Amino acid sequence: MAAPTSVAATRRMTAGGARRTRNWREIRAAYGFISLWIIGFLVFTLGPMIASFVLSFTDYNAIDSPQNVGLENYRQLAEDQKVAKALGNTLVYAAMYVPASMAVALALAMVLNRVGRASGFFRTVFYLPKMTPTVAVGALFLLLLNGQEGLLNRTLRLFGIDGPNWTTDSHWVKPGLVITTLWSVGGTVVIYLAALRQVPKDLYEAAELDGAGSWTKFRKVTIPMISGALFFTLIVQTIAALQMFNEAYTMFFGGQQNSTYSNEAALFYVIYLFQQAFRFLHMGYASALAWLLFVIIMIITAVQVRVSRRFVYYEGERD
Repeated sequence: MAAPTSVAATRRMTAGGARRTRNWREIRAAYGFISLWIIGFLVFTLGPMIASFVLSFTDYNAIDSPQNVGLENYRQLAEDQKVAKALGNTLVYAAMYVPASMAVALALAMVLNRVGRASGFFRTVFYLPKMTPTVAVGALFLLLLNGQEGLLNRTLRLFGIDGPNWTTDSHWVKPGLVITTLWSVGGTVVIYLAALRQVPKDLYEAAELDGAGSWTKFRKVTIPMISGALFFTLIVQTIAALQMFNEAYTMFFGGQQNSTYSNEAALFYVIYLFQQAFRFLHMGYASALAWLLFVIIMIITAVQVRVSRRFVYYEGERD
Protein backbone atom coordinates (compact mmCIF):
# COMPACT_ATOMS: atom_id res chain seq x y z
CA MET A 1 0.00 0.00 0.00
CA ALA A 2 2.97 2.32 0.42
CA ALA A 3 3.77 2.51 -3.30
CA PRO A 4 0.36 3.79 -4.46
CA THR A 5 0.34 6.32 -1.64
CA SER A 6 3.74 7.65 -2.60
CA VAL A 7 2.73 7.81 -6.27
CA ALA A 8 -0.40 9.79 -5.38
CA ALA A 9 1.60 12.13 -3.17
CA THR A 10 4.13 12.64 -5.97
CA ARG A 11 1.32 13.44 -8.41
CA ARG A 12 -0.17 15.94 -5.99
CA MET A 13 3.22 17.60 -5.50
CA THR A 14 3.76 17.71 -9.24
CA ALA A 15 0.30 19.17 -9.84
CA GLY A 16 0.87 21.71 -7.06
CA GLY A 17 4.21 22.71 -8.55
CA ALA A 18 2.64 23.10 -11.99
CA ARG A 19 -0.11 25.30 -10.55
CA ARG A 20 2.44 27.46 -8.74
CA THR A 21 4.48 27.77 -11.94
CA ARG A 22 1.35 28.71 -13.91
CA ASN A 23 0.29 31.19 -11.26
CA TRP A 24 3.74 32.76 -11.22
CA ARG A 25 3.69 33.08 -14.99
CA GLU A 26 0.28 34.76 -14.83
CA ILE A 27 1.52 37.15 -12.14
CA ARG A 28 4.58 38.04 -14.23
CA ALA A 29 2.36 38.58 -17.28
CA ALA A 30 0.03 40.81 -15.29
CA TYR A 31 2.91 42.91 -13.99
CA GLY A 32 4.27 43.07 -17.52
CA PHE A 33 0.99 44.49 -18.82
CA ILE A 34 0.79 47.14 -16.10
CA SER A 35 4.52 47.88 -15.99
CA LEU A 36 4.19 50.98 -18.17
CA TRP A 37 1.50 52.35 -15.84
CA ILE A 38 3.68 51.62 -12.80
CA ILE A 39 6.65 53.39 -14.39
CA GLY A 40 4.44 56.34 -15.38
CA PHE A 41 2.99 56.54 -11.87
CA LEU A 42 6.43 56.50 -10.23
CA VAL A 43 7.96 59.03 -12.64
CA PHE A 44 5.06 61.40 -13.28
CA THR A 45 2.92 61.15 -10.12
CA LEU A 46 4.66 59.79 -7.04
CA GLY A 47 8.03 61.37 -7.86
CA PRO A 48 6.63 64.90 -8.36
CA MET A 49 4.49 64.51 -5.24
CA ILE A 50 7.51 63.70 -3.13
CA ALA A 51 9.47 66.54 -4.73
CA SER A 52 6.65 69.04 -4.10
CA PHE A 53 6.41 67.90 -0.48
CA VAL A 54 10.13 68.56 -0.01
CA LEU A 55 9.86 71.92 -1.80
CA SER A 56 6.96 72.96 0.44
CA PHE A 57 9.51 73.43 3.24
CA THR A 58 11.77 75.63 1.12
CA ASP A 59 11.98 79.05 -0.47
CA TYR A 60 12.49 78.22 -4.14
CA ASN A 61 12.13 80.44 -7.22
CA ALA A 62 13.04 77.85 -9.90
CA ILE A 63 16.30 79.72 -10.58
CA ASP A 64 18.36 79.68 -7.39
CA SER A 65 18.90 76.69 -5.14
CA PRO A 66 16.09 75.92 -2.67
CA GLN A 67 16.57 77.40 0.80
CA ASN A 68 15.10 75.54 3.74
CA VAL A 69 12.54 77.65 5.65
CA GLY A 70 10.91 74.94 7.76
CA LEU A 71 7.18 75.49 8.32
CA GLU A 72 7.22 79.13 7.18
CA ASN A 73 5.23 78.41 4.00
CA TYR A 74 2.50 76.67 6.00
CA ARG A 75 2.38 79.53 8.51
CA GLN A 76 1.98 81.92 5.59
CA LEU A 77 -1.00 79.89 4.37
CA ALA A 78 -2.86 80.69 7.56
CA GLU A 79 -2.16 84.42 7.20
CA ASP A 80 -2.74 84.82 3.47
CA GLN A 81 -6.22 86.28 2.95
CA LYS A 82 -6.24 85.31 -0.71
CA VAL A 83 -5.92 81.66 0.26
CA ALA A 84 -9.16 81.91 2.24
CA LYS A 85 -10.80 83.84 -0.61
CA ALA A 86 -9.72 81.35 -3.27
CA LEU A 87 -10.68 78.36 -1.12
CA GLY A 88 -14.08 79.90 -0.37
CA ASN A 89 -14.72 80.53 -4.07
CA THR A 90 -13.75 76.96 -4.87
CA LEU A 91 -15.98 75.40 -2.21
CA VAL A 92 -18.96 77.55 -3.25
CA TYR A 93 -18.45 76.62 -6.89
CA ALA A 94 -18.16 72.91 -6.00
CA ALA A 95 -21.34 73.08 -3.92
CA MET A 96 -23.16 74.56 -6.92
CA TYR A 97 -21.61 72.53 -9.72
CA VAL A 98 -21.59 68.98 -8.33
CA PRO A 99 -25.34 68.60 -7.65
CA ALA A 100 -26.21 70.55 -10.81
CA SER A 101 -24.02 68.38 -13.03
CA MET A 102 -25.34 65.16 -11.49
CA ALA A 103 -28.96 66.27 -11.85
CA VAL A 104 -28.57 67.39 -15.47
CA ALA A 105 -26.63 64.25 -16.39
CA LEU A 106 -29.20 61.97 -14.76
CA ALA A 107 -32.08 63.76 -16.51
CA LEU A 108 -30.37 63.41 -19.91
CA ALA A 109 -29.51 59.76 -19.22
CA MET A 110 -33.12 58.95 -18.36
CA VAL A 111 -34.26 60.59 -21.59
CA LEU A 112 -31.70 58.56 -23.57
CA ASN A 113 -32.82 55.40 -21.80
CA ARG A 114 -36.28 55.89 -23.31
CA VAL A 115 -35.17 56.82 -26.83
CA GLY A 116 -34.51 53.27 -27.99
CA ARG A 117 -32.52 52.64 -31.16
CA ALA A 118 -31.59 56.30 -31.60
CA SER A 119 -29.87 56.39 -28.21
CA GLY A 120 -26.51 55.59 -29.82
CA PHE A 121 -26.67 58.72 -31.96
CA PHE A 122 -27.76 60.97 -29.11
CA ARG A 123 -25.20 59.40 -26.78
CA THR A 124 -22.51 60.46 -29.23
CA VAL A 125 -24.02 63.93 -29.54
CA PHE A 126 -24.08 64.43 -25.79
CA TYR A 127 -20.54 63.12 -25.38
CA LEU A 128 -18.93 65.21 -28.16
CA PRO A 129 -18.76 68.42 -26.05
CA LYS A 130 -16.57 66.45 -23.61
CA MET A 131 -13.97 66.28 -26.39
CA THR A 132 -13.97 70.06 -26.90
CA PRO A 133 -10.80 71.75 -25.56
CA THR A 134 -11.63 73.53 -22.32
CA VAL A 135 -9.83 76.68 -23.47
CA ALA A 136 -12.12 76.84 -26.49
CA VAL A 137 -15.14 76.29 -24.23
CA GLY A 138 -14.05 79.16 -21.98
CA ALA A 139 -13.61 81.51 -24.95
CA LEU A 140 -16.97 80.46 -26.40
CA PHE A 141 -18.91 81.01 -23.20
CA LEU A 142 -17.18 84.32 -22.58
CA LEU A 143 -19.10 85.48 -25.64
CA LEU A 144 -22.32 83.59 -24.89
CA LEU A 145 -22.49 84.99 -21.35
CA ASN A 146 -21.78 88.59 -22.32
CA GLY A 147 -24.16 90.73 -20.29
CA GLN A 148 -25.16 92.98 -23.20
CA GLU A 149 -24.90 91.02 -26.43
CA GLY A 150 -24.53 87.43 -25.26
CA LEU A 151 -26.83 84.78 -26.71
CA LEU A 152 -28.07 83.70 -23.27
CA ASN A 153 -29.26 87.17 -22.28
CA ARG A 154 -30.73 87.74 -25.73
CA THR A 155 -32.78 84.58 -25.30
CA LEU A 156 -33.91 85.68 -21.84
CA ARG A 157 -35.07 89.02 -23.26
CA LEU A 158 -37.48 87.14 -25.55
CA PHE A 159 -39.29 86.08 -22.38
CA GLY A 160 -39.14 89.53 -20.83
CA ILE A 161 -36.27 88.66 -18.48
CA ASP A 162 -33.37 91.06 -18.08
CA GLY A 163 -30.38 88.75 -17.69
CA PRO A 164 -27.53 89.57 -15.30
CA ASN A 165 -23.95 90.48 -16.18
CA TRP A 166 -22.62 86.94 -15.95
CA THR A 167 -18.95 87.87 -16.39
CA THR A 168 -18.74 91.16 -14.49
CA ASP A 169 -21.20 90.86 -11.60
CA SER A 170 -19.41 89.10 -8.74
CA HIS A 171 -22.69 87.47 -7.64
CA TRP A 172 -23.18 85.81 -11.04
CA VAL A 173 -19.61 84.84 -11.96
CA LYS A 174 -19.76 81.42 -10.31
CA PRO A 175 -23.26 80.54 -11.62
CA GLY A 176 -22.00 81.52 -15.07
CA LEU A 177 -19.03 79.20 -14.67
CA VAL A 178 -21.36 76.40 -13.59
CA ILE A 179 -23.33 76.89 -16.81
CA THR A 180 -20.06 76.81 -18.75
CA THR A 181 -18.82 73.57 -17.21
CA LEU A 182 -22.18 71.84 -17.65
CA TRP A 183 -21.29 71.87 -21.35
CA SER A 184 -19.03 68.83 -20.76
CA VAL A 185 -21.43 66.73 -18.70
CA GLY A 186 -21.59 64.06 -21.43
CA GLY A 187 -19.16 61.69 -19.73
CA THR A 188 -21.39 61.50 -16.67
CA VAL A 189 -24.43 60.96 -18.91
CA VAL A 190 -22.81 57.86 -20.42
CA ILE A 191 -22.03 56.45 -16.95
CA TYR A 192 -25.60 57.00 -15.74
CA LEU A 193 -27.07 55.53 -18.92
CA ALA A 194 -25.02 52.35 -18.46
CA ALA A 195 -26.21 52.13 -14.84
CA LEU A 196 -29.86 52.69 -15.78
CA ARG A 197 -29.74 49.86 -18.29
CA GLN A 198 -28.57 47.48 -15.58
CA VAL A 199 -31.65 48.06 -13.41
CA PRO A 200 -33.80 44.89 -13.56
CA LYS A 201 -37.14 45.59 -15.24
CA ASP A 202 -38.96 43.20 -12.94
CA LEU A 203 -38.35 45.64 -10.08
CA TYR A 204 -40.35 48.29 -11.94
CA GLU A 205 -43.07 45.76 -12.70
CA ALA A 206 -43.28 44.75 -9.05
CA ALA A 207 -43.47 48.41 -8.02
CA GLU A 208 -46.30 49.02 -10.50
CA LEU A 209 -48.21 46.05 -9.08
CA ASP A 210 -47.89 47.71 -5.67
CA GLY A 211 -49.42 50.88 -7.09
CA ALA A 212 -46.20 52.92 -7.29
CA GLY A 213 -46.22 55.97 -9.55
CA SER A 214 -43.38 57.36 -11.65
CA TRP A 215 -41.89 59.44 -8.83
CA THR A 216 -42.08 56.55 -6.35
CA LYS A 217 -40.41 54.18 -8.81
CA PHE A 218 -37.67 56.74 -9.43
CA ARG A 219 -37.10 57.29 -5.72
CA LYS A 220 -37.49 53.72 -4.48
CA VAL A 221 -36.11 51.71 -7.41
CA THR A 222 -34.00 53.79 -9.80
CA ILE A 223 -31.98 55.80 -7.28
CA PRO A 224 -31.05 52.85 -5.01
CA MET A 225 -30.12 50.64 -7.98
CA ILE A 226 -27.83 53.24 -9.55
CA SER A 227 -26.50 54.58 -6.25
CA GLY A 228 -23.07 53.06 -6.95
CA ALA A 229 -22.75 55.10 -10.15
CA LEU A 230 -24.06 58.20 -8.37
CA PHE A 231 -21.50 57.79 -5.62
CA PHE A 232 -18.65 57.31 -8.11
CA THR A 233 -19.54 60.45 -10.04
CA LEU A 234 -20.04 62.37 -6.79
CA ILE A 235 -16.43 61.74 -5.82
CA VAL A 236 -15.05 62.35 -9.32
CA GLN A 237 -17.04 65.55 -9.86
CA THR A 238 -16.15 66.88 -6.41
CA ILE A 239 -12.43 66.37 -7.03
CA ALA A 240 -12.74 67.98 -10.47
CA ALA A 241 -14.65 70.96 -9.06
CA LEU A 242 -12.06 71.52 -6.34
CA GLN A 243 -9.42 71.64 -9.10
CA MET A 244 -11.34 74.06 -11.32
CA PHE A 245 -8.87 75.95 -13.53
CA ASN A 246 -9.13 75.93 -17.32
CA GLU A 247 -12.46 77.63 -18.01
CA ALA A 248 -12.09 80.20 -15.23
CA TYR A 249 -8.53 81.09 -16.18
CA THR A 250 -9.44 81.42 -19.87
CA MET A 251 -12.44 83.62 -19.17
CA PHE A 252 -11.06 85.88 -16.44
CA PHE A 253 -7.26 85.64 -16.28
CA GLY A 254 -6.14 84.60 -19.74
CA GLY A 255 -5.19 88.00 -21.10
CA GLN A 256 -8.68 89.51 -21.24
CA GLN A 257 -9.14 91.09 -17.83
CA ASN A 258 -12.56 92.07 -16.55
CA SER A 259 -13.41 94.08 -13.48
CA THR A 260 -11.64 93.55 -10.19
CA TYR A 261 -14.79 92.11 -8.69
CA SER A 262 -15.21 89.44 -11.35
CA ASN A 263 -11.55 88.43 -11.09
CA GLU A 264 -11.81 88.13 -7.31
CA ALA A 265 -15.03 86.12 -7.64
CA ALA A 266 -13.34 83.81 -10.16
CA LEU A 267 -10.12 83.43 -8.20
CA PHE A 268 -10.20 79.69 -7.59
CA TYR A 269 -7.68 77.84 -5.49
CA VAL A 270 -5.76 76.22 -8.35
CA ILE A 271 -5.60 79.56 -10.19
CA TYR A 272 -4.02 81.18 -7.14
CA LEU A 273 -1.62 78.23 -6.86
CA PHE A 274 -0.71 78.66 -10.53
CA GLN A 275 -0.10 82.37 -10.06
CA GLN A 276 2.18 81.79 -7.09
CA ALA A 277 4.16 79.14 -8.95
CA PHE A 278 4.52 80.55 -12.47
CA ARG A 279 3.82 84.27 -12.14
CA PHE A 280 5.61 85.08 -8.90
CA LEU A 281 7.94 82.02 -8.94
CA HIS A 282 7.10 81.14 -5.34
CA MET A 283 7.54 77.43 -5.99
CA GLY A 284 7.91 76.50 -2.33
CA TYR A 285 4.77 78.35 -1.33
CA ALA A 286 2.89 76.91 -4.31
CA SER A 287 3.92 73.42 -3.21
CA ALA A 288 2.50 74.11 0.25
CA LEU A 289 -0.73 75.29 -1.40
CA ALA A 290 -0.85 72.07 -3.42
CA TRP A 291 -0.46 69.90 -0.33
CA LEU A 292 -3.16 71.82 1.51
CA LEU A 293 -5.53 71.15 -1.39
CA PHE A 294 -4.51 67.48 -1.38
CA VAL A 295 -5.36 67.18 2.32
CA ILE A 296 -8.72 68.96 1.81
CA ILE A 297 -9.63 66.62 -1.05
CA MET A 298 -8.67 63.58 1.02
CA ILE A 299 -10.79 64.74 3.96
CA ILE A 300 -13.82 65.48 1.79
CA THR A 301 -13.47 62.15 -0.01
CA ALA A 302 -13.14 60.27 3.29
CA VAL A 303 -16.33 61.92 4.57
CA GLN A 304 -18.16 61.02 1.35
CA VAL A 305 -17.00 57.40 1.58
CA ARG A 306 -18.07 57.18 5.22
CA VAL A 307 -21.50 58.67 4.54
CA SER A 308 -21.99 56.51 1.44
CA ARG A 309 -22.10 53.34 3.53
CA ARG A 310 -25.62 54.28 4.59
CA PHE A 311 -26.95 55.13 1.13
CA VAL A 312 -25.04 53.21 -1.54
CA TYR A 313 -26.33 49.80 -2.59
CA TYR A 314 -24.16 47.34 -4.49
CA GLU A 315 -25.77 44.35 -6.16
CA GLY A 316 -24.70 41.15 -4.47
CA GLU A 317 -24.28 42.71 -1.02
CA ARG A 318 -25.74 40.80 1.88
CA ASP A 319 -27.04 42.30 5.09
